[in-house]
Amino acid sequence: MKILVVGDGHSEIHEIAVAGAFRQLGHDVREFYWHRYFPCKKNSTWLRLQDKFILGPRIGRLNADLAAEAVRFAPDLMFVYRGTHVLPSTLGRLKTQLPRCRVLGYNNDDPFAAKQPRWPWRYFLKGLPLYDAVFAYRGHNVSHFLRAGAKRAELLMPWFIPERDRPGDAANRFRYDVVFVGHYENDHRLIYLKALTESGIDFRLFGPEWERAPRSDWLAKLGPIRAVRGEEYRNTLCSARIALCFFSKLNRDTYTRRCFEIPATRTMMLCEYSEDAARLYKEGEEAEFFRTPEEMIEKIRKYLANEPLRASVAEAGYRRVHRDGHDVVSRMRAVLYAA
Repeated sequence: MKILVVGDGHSEIHEIAVAGAFRQLGHDVREFYWHRYFPCKKNSTWLRLQDKFILGPRIGRLNADLAAEAVRFAPDLMFVYRGTHVLPSTLGRLKTQLPRCRVLGYNNDDPFAAKQPRWPWRYFLKGLPLYDAVFAYRGHNVSHFLRAGAKRAELLMPWFIPERDRPGDAANRFRYDVVFVGHYENDHRLIYLKALTESGIDFRLFGPEWERAPRSDWLAKLGPIRAVRGEEYRNTLCSARIALCFFSKLNRDTYTRRCFEIPATRTMMLCEYSEDAARLYKEGEEAEFFRTPEEMIEKIRKYLANEPLRASVAEAGYRRVHRDGHDVVSRMRAVLYAA
């Protein structure tokens, strides 16, 4: 099958992973990534504005080029990842020129969340009726997409990438007792991380955008806080006895990508509780969950004091995430089946 993967293309865990998974499944894959239309945008206010607000000549140019590339390649399937920059007129044109091509959309954000700005999603939402099917990261967005005009909507949960998210060498393990690798968000995580920092437990914080957090003595103790990506992200998870997982309230998450990436590294996951997350792993056997800061700290102390028990939970989580097929190739196989 000929598959065209469309998206921003800046991240190895998103569109690039999707394209790679389709190739592993034996398909002829081409990519159309629009980040190349905004080179050096940090140094160009005009390019940055066009990319952020989805307007201007670069948007028209990338859509014209996308249509031309699709017609040249004549794919059987087009997978559009978070299609914010794809105009409805482009989708309509391709549906006319390539009537046999099935067009699938996927969005890993929640465009309907109360705190989400509306302007980034205007073209994506307007184009929903033109997709043959739209896949949602979160279960509650399936009904939202249908009400917004999608012909068909399905759930497509996040994934781990086996080549990237894997156990580390024994020699590099356990540099830290507890880590949280994640972005700053002005939500409940600040309360939990403050309590953890003040508990005296060996804890390290990594991730982007923490410079936006309100200044505080407890956060200053963790600095400098930096983002880790790619192999360094994996190594950081592998170097911890316990890795924490919080859910974004901006996107109303009840699970997240780290729910799969952490167990895949054979690191024990201690995760914010939700019914969805608890359905993925048996509590106390394949992962652990917390509901309050006190419970989080109590469970950290419990597992740090009992290494065989901690290792058993980590190993069981590792087996579960593989057994249940939460890897990207299995996810894309399910997409093709659903298509």
